[in-house]
Amino acid sequence: MLYLALLTFLLALALFLLARRREKAIGIAGGRLIYSDSRLWGKAAQPLSDPALGLIGKPDYLFKKGKHVIPVEVKSTGAEGGLYDGHVFQLTAYCLLVERTTGLRPPYGILHYSPKAGGSQITSGRTYAIDFTPELENRLLGLLVEMRRMERQSLPDRSHNSAPRCLKCSYRTTCDQVLA
Repeated sequence: MLYLALLTFLLALALFLLARRREKAIGIAGGRLIYSDSRLWGKAAQPLSDPALGLIGKPDYLFKKGKHVIPVEVKSTGAEGGLYDGHVFQLTAYCLLVERTTGLRPPYGILHYSPKAGGSQITSGRTYAIDFTPELENRLLGLLVEMRRMERQSLPDRSHNSAPRCLKCSYRTTCDQVLA
């Protein structure tokens, strides 16, 4: 009985230390989870939105670290070639939504690429802290203006052949290229 209790304690301690090491590795050590878009932890969180920009989104996690709220986006793809621009702008949008909804500007957001298995190799996961700079914010705002302009002109051609992706698309009701 004593051995079982000791073994349980050691296992709990090991898991705690592993979790703290992982938190530190992705830049959230000392933070407190305040938002999760994971159904594993209960009901999915409400999206963040800014009606003035017509922007809405659900980061994977929000951590409160000191006086800041830090968005975290986890990608299941590998990052062999480095950061993807679309992912950086998605994280930037989450930073902007955090600022617009909380009134507190996050100094950065975290983009985490999960480890990926491919053939006989496993690529290691990578984590990036992306500074939420005025320059990056302005580039995002410029992209939003360009996207709105293009929406008014015509719908873009479908860029995939994935039925599941098509089902989730916000253009599905007006698209003339819907996959069955």
